[in-house]
Amino acid sequence: MTLTELEHAEKCMQQQWHDLVMAEQQGNALEVLEQMYDAYILLAEEYNRCLEVYQQEHQSRWRSAPQRAKSTRLNDSSDKSDAQVKLAS
Repeated sequence: MTLTELEHAEKCMQQQWHDLVMAEQQGNALEVLEQMYDAYILLAEEYNRCLEVYQQEHQSRWRSAPQRAKSTRLNDSSDKSDAQVKLAS
């Protein structure tokens, strides 16, 4: 799952919600609104599945990145003094 695919799923879901809101404001029949809502729910479920796959595929990167950044900060004395200045301001 790529970020582009995830973003596409999110855009489809958001567009369906927008269309549903506009249809409701235009006074469309309840049956039409219910069908549009059902379509939105399906798109939301698809987005959630895509997000879960994306997170699983990229989980190892997310876990290792903060550890590397933390160890780098602790070993660099200039970063410590910068952090103290930032906390004081």
